[in-house]
Amino acid sequence: MPFERPTLSELESRIRADLAARVTGSVALLRRSVLGVQAKVFAGTAHLLFGFLNFMSKQVFPDTAESEYLLRWAALFGLSKTAATFSQGNYTFTGTNGTTIPSGTELQTDDGVEYTTDALGTISGGSATVAITASTEGVIGNLDAGETLTLVSPISGIDSQGTVAAGGLAGGADEETIEALRARLLLRLQDPPHGGSAADYEIWALEVSGVTRAWVFEEWMGAGTVGVAFVRDNDGSGAAIIPSAGEVTTVQTYIDDPTRRPVTADVTVFAPTAVEMDFTIELTGDDTTAIRAAVEANLEDLLLREGEPGGTILLSHIREAISTAAGETDHDLTVPSADVTHSAGELPIMGTITWV
Repeated sequence: MPFERPTLSELESRIRADLAARVTGSVALLRRSVLGVQAKVFAGTAHLLFGFLNFMSKQVFPDTAESEYLLRWAALFGLSKTAATFSQGNYTFTGTNGTTIPSGTELQTDDGVEYTTDALGTISGGSATVAITASTEGVIGNLDAGETLTLVSPISGIDSQGTVAAGGLAGGADEETIEALRARLLLRLQDPPHGGSAADYEIWALEVSGVTRAWVFEEWMGAGTVGVAFVRDNDGSGAAIIPSAGEVTTVQTYIDDPTRRPVTADVTVFAPTAVEMDFTIELTGDDTTAIRAAVEANLEDLLLREGEPGGTILLSHIREAISTAAGETDHDLTVPSADVTHSAGELPIMGTITWV
């Protein structure tokens, strides 16, 4: 039977009854008597102690521990929050041939996110491509190829605006949330190291900043090989969660460290191919913008929870996600019309909803 914390009034009543039984001969205490005041004071003290005990009872289990205690739990197993990282990539300047762009040159987006050049560049053939790094850590620094930046301080002979080069600016990740760390800790407790089990590879991948989900495939390219796919859900929505080539290399290098993977294993880290899942839905009864938004949010959540390379999205679960949307009364789902299965290299992402 679970312990129930007594309320303040219950504690006061108990103390009053105890004092009356032991001191006044079962005569009720007067409201403004010294013993009555003491009963209130003792009850308040006991209530605070019960509150502290209730708080501490949650800290002894990692699934309910608060931030400070969870960090200590994680440290006992050699885990800590993955740090925020800075996005990096190449940027193309244009201008007069022979003009140099100093290392440390500052650029910024229209939103004020700043970047600096990592090396000296010289305009040749009308342009120069230079490596740059975001000055602010986190996903805020990630940009697609073709995006425009502006020089913070003009340079004679250099155009004020250029473009992000092929490959974009990637690799920026926010500091891991406490709940993400909790999930990794619970995975570590439930699947302790086994010298190269599937859970080991998943844990290693999740230890890299920005990685939010990972999947492991045995004998990916034959006997003795392992495949590891991962995504970065915090980088955006849709195909934006698919890691870049540089991010794949980062995870590959981390897992290949001799202190981690078994020397006999041939590991291939790869980015899954995003496959859009489209839906055709007719809402019967109420059909409003708010209900449609709730349905879309539920479907996105379903793909986040159950979408995985080589997995199957059950039709019944799709219907359930639609049915549990706030305000939904009834619906008719025509696409998809059956369970949707993807190959080992494909990851379902949210596509287009056609409302009829």
